[in-house]
Amino acid sequence: QNYALYPHLTVRENMAFALKLKRTPKAVIDEKVNEVANILGITQYLDRKPKALSGGQRQRVAIGRAMVRNPKVFLMDEPLSNLDAKLRNEMRAEIIKLRQRIDTTFMYVTHDQTEAMTLADRIVIMKDGYVHQIGTPQELFDKPVNLFVAGFIGMPVMNFFKGSKLLLEDDKYYAEIRGEKFELSEFQQKALKAKGQKPVAIVAGVRPQYITVGKGKLSAKIEVSEMMGTEYNIHATSGDDEVVMVIPTIGLGADVSMGKEIKFDVAPELIQLFDEETGNNLIWFDEKSAEANAPECAKY
Repeated sequence: QNYALYPHLTVRENMAFALKLKRTPKAVIDEKVNEVANILGITQYLDRKPKALSGGQRQRVAIGRAMVRNPKVFLMDEPLSNLDAKLRNEMRAEIIKLRQRIDTTFMYVTHDQTEAMTLADRIVIMKDGYVHQIGTPQELFDKPVNLFVAGFIGMPVMNFFKGSKLLLEDDKYYAEIRGEKFELSEFQQKALKAKGQKPVAIVAGVRPQYITVGKGKLSAKIEVSEMMGTEYNIHATSGDDEVVMVIPTIGLGADVSMGKEIKFDVAPELIQLFDEETGNNLIWFDEKSAEANAPECAKY
């Protein structure tokens, strides 16, 4: 957020400052500064003062000042949180391009799940000092180990249908949502049987992008319908549950006006099953894993 550049020094002098303190020979300093400036695309700014630079350029100078010292790890602690939306998007793109150019580890701390999803190779989800899950962005999106991770990753956030049930009838598992039964997929059947899962009260999780409208077993009343260009963001109520749906505008065969009653459906294989009491995912939660949720997991 604050790049701590010396305002009275040029970009070149800011980048060289730490090397001068180490009494590094001038020829080595010049070579290193020029090399890093070329990598970061700021060679043309070397003789400018920080006040003459944009926010993205100042960020690259601050990173360059660290790079000339050959660090093994870059630690970024919420560097974009105080920026407006447009500049934040620009800075995020700058960091992504930088990561592609240099072979160095970045540790990036953020409360913004969009930043985490777009920037990271691996994400560590923490809450109250406990590690809840570690994985790639796609793993966390598809296989959240508990309700907290499921609600943190993804935008709009996952829908949670409370008061649902996991049923076992004739050796088959079903998810019951608002009184309607959904036979689970072959993979879900095998995973639950391998764990010896018994029928239990659950919270059924469904991502807004995985809901289809126009027909289906479930019904809802549209409260707000947001036209986003290529899609609608629909906010509805289904009984006591608030439901968000992301529906493509192309091929939409249903009236999604405010106040309308609509039918909707979910694919059983895309339903996440969370134990109502513990909040743990019946399929993806691993009791033996150090990446499990608090309080069983290791505290850092």
